[in-house]
Amino acid sequence: METRLENDSLGQKQVPGDAYYGIQTLRAVENFPVSGLKAHPNLIWAFAAIKSAAAAVNQNLGLIGTETGESIVKAAAEVMEGRFNDQFVVDVYQAGAGTSFHMNANEVIANRAVELLGGEKGDYNQVHPNDHVNFGQSTNDVFPTAMRLAVLKTLPSLVKSLYILSQELANKGREFADVIKSGRTHLQDAVPVTLGQEFEAWSVTVNKCIHSLKTASDELKELGIGGSAAGTGLNTHPEYRYKVAKILSQYLFTDLKTSGNLFESMQSMRPFAKFSSALKETALELVRIANDLRLLSSGPNTGLNEIVLPPVQPGSSIMPGKVNPVMAEMLNMVCFQVIGNDAAVSMAVQAGQLELNVMMPVIIHNILTSMDILANAVTVFTERGVTGIRANADVGKAFFEKSLGLATVLNVIIGYDKAAEVMKKSLKTGKTVLQVIEEDRILTPEQIKKLFSAEKLTRPGVPGLD
Repeated sequence: METRLENDSLGQKQVPGDAYYGIQTLRAVENFPVSGLKAHPNLIWAFAAIKSAAAAVNQNLGLIGTETGESIVKAAAEVMEGRFNDQFVVDVYQAGAGTSFHMNANEVIANRAVELLGGEKGDYNQVHPNDHVNFGQSTNDVFPTAMRLAVLKTLPSLVKSLYILSQELANKGREFADVIKSGRTHLQDAVPVTLGQEFEAWSVTVNKCIHSLKTASDELKELGIGGSAAGTGLNTHPEYRYKVAKILSQYLFTDLKTSGNLFESMQSMRPFAKFSSALKETALELVRIANDLRLLSSGPNTGLNEIVLPPVQPGSSIMPGKVNPVMAEMLNMVCFQVIGNDAAVSMAVQAGQLELNVMMPVIIHNILTSMDILANAVTVFTERGVTGIRANADVGKAFFEKSLGLATVLNVIIGYDKAAEVMKKSLKTGKTVLQVIEEDRILTPEQIKKLFSAEKLTRPGVPGLD
């Protein structure tokens, strides 16, 4: 393999000749052969976006040459397109603050810019990774800014998947609006509900999760770029941070603004803790919904069997014909991982010291991973686990008729204590509540029919007032 000789402050190393990264990236690859996991594509995009904006601004302000600035902007644009993702080779578990990954970006963009100017990779006289690509910047303000951009760029796909799920749950709510069944609290018989009401409630929950994610992302639109090494803005033009934020806003089609206090934006990872918490909150609710679907579909002969989930694969290697709720099980596992990722984020967020939190790489890795797997899981869960759900209306109706919760209707007619006696007799004799009411002549058949209609029992109202 052909190599080229590069120098840094620690000495010399042979770098693969065709590599766009340089000596500092190579040192990181040798130092951190940890997981084999590489940076998320949207984090690469975010770094390139910052480098492009910074070069354009610094060129406009006369701080770097026109030819140099234009070549950096062009090279960064190609990186933003994903053309050099394979050149970002630093492990996600790396040097504190992400300096290794930052230099990976600087070197790739510098070497591509050199090529665009007709030079050879590794000849940094025209475009230098530090002096030009990184002019007026530090890992300490670039990395947290890139983290924000990466999350904002990734969010729409997650929101879209959750929105489609909420819509499909709402569709099922309308489809099952007249399917009567027994409600359950404490996993015991409760007052009647419709299957549609359960699905509608889940739809509302998912929509509220979307709102939480969007709200939590708002704080990520405040950027600390321009703070340089510690928040003072050393080596940056006074107008730099405002002009860079404006260009980045155009890249993301959203309103970004520079932080009112650059020190705070570089020290505190609180906005990421807040967003990660919203991800965890979403995961917790999805676990609950998936578990409810698993419970309602349990059986088919020895469980609730009130719904039938779409059969997508055989469920057992030994029991013929068994079909398991695999899509809900998959969603559970993904959500558990998201919850675990939030724990890692929480530990990293509190680990910041003085002017910097050096644990930024693990924070953004876990957040972007959670966003990706959650979006993918929700998408296939909706398509293959929710859309084809069928209601077992006869099963639901049978549970409705046998539910001890029907005795609740009698509270305003004969009182709580006497209604409890009806329930006890139902349990003792095995007769339904309705049968006991009729046999004991508490109500006439006509009154029973009127008071215990599904429509009356699943809507607001006080039975018997009329």
